Amino acid sequence: MNLKGLKEKRAALVEQMGAIVNAAVAEERGFTEEENTKHTELKTEIDRLDMTIAAAEEAIGEQRALEKPAGNCADQKPDDGLTAEERGFVNYIRGIPETRADVNMTKTANGAAIPTTVARKIIEIVKDRSPILALATPYNVKGNLVIPVEDPTGGITAGYADEFVITDGTAEKLASITMSSFIIKAFSKVSKSLLNNSDLDLLNYVIRKIADAMINKLELEYLIGTNNKIEGIKGGMTQDMTVTAASATALTADELIDTQDKVIDAYQGKCIWIMNSKTRNAIRKLKDGQGNYLLERDFTAKWGWRLLGRDVFTTDNMPAMAANAYAIYYGDMSGLASKIVEDIDITILLEKYAEEHAIGVVAFAEVDAKIENKQKIAALKMKAS
Repeated sequence: MNLKGLKEKRAALVEQMGAIVNAAVAEERGFTEEENTKHTELKTEIDRLDMTIAAAEEAIGEQRALEKPAGNCADQKPDDGLTAEERGFVNYIRGIPETRADVNMTKTANGAAIPTTVARKIIEIVKDRSPILALATPYNVKGNLVIPVEDPTGGITAGYADEFVITDGTAEKLASITMSSFIIKAFSKVSKSLLNNSDLDLLNYVIRKIADAMINKLELEYLIGTNNKIEGIKGGMTQDMTVTAASATALTADELIDTQDKVIDAYQGKCIWIMNSKTRNAIRKLKDGQGNYLLERDFTAKWGWRLLGRDVFTTDNMPAMAANAYAIYYGDMSGLASKIVEDIDITILLEKYAEEHAIGVVAFAEVDAKIENKQKIAALKMKAS
């Protein structure tokens, strides 16, 4: 079956899933056991097709890149889609001399620094690929940053007042958090065989490689953090915003409801659930008092699932259900302060990996993440063993 056939088969499966959902909605009921089984089978097959289609499209793109002849400075045209900086960068990693002052690379002891325009594209991809990084409140400031935050334990109050009577005023209490400058390193190697091909594809390939190396590490730090390093969500969770499950390996519907209700109504509008896919699988089997499944398959939802009316995002960077683990976060992720300095230090190492017929790409990003509004994010923690 060709790629077109795979996409047509996928569309047919999606149509079948839609028919099952529409039938249940029209009759105002939950799935029957048979419908639930069929729906799950169709979803599994669609996921497999998605992986196959993505792999096939990537293989086709790489094959087309390999078929393009190697270029040189004379071959490059002003309309090739690259800026002067980007073109100079591509020429540098391919070993093509560049003499124009506006595109000369900044040399370092080990190679050359990537232009800031390229570095910022990497940050954009990192944020696009992870909703945690994208939804957090961004701060692009070098060095330490002190952020004033409201103290939820005290604030301005109102009451009756009489004329000509002096009343005591109350001042809003402010606390602060300090965003530090922790350095995250991402490293990747690029085959020299690939460097001899299309400039535009090469630029995007290098950007994607270093972004891929950064995404998982940054998302893990934002969610779980590291002792004495990036605090992340876990390090900033307070007891009053945490629900502890009665079991170390199972959840109940009531515990999910309690977690959701930890966030006040004013912040509910942009809330999402964050969990491991294994946790989501366990929640899929939970039902309410009328026998309806709590977790709903919703093709209009951002990630395809909704729980108690809110979108569900799964990532392997969240721990599965185990003793003492923070298995679920719920909240408005703008409550998390994110510092990623866009002028990241990225260097191309031309000689170090020459014997491997490769070049090295190493990036150092100045990063930190802390909860700045504790009322926006809640957690469900598993019982200690």
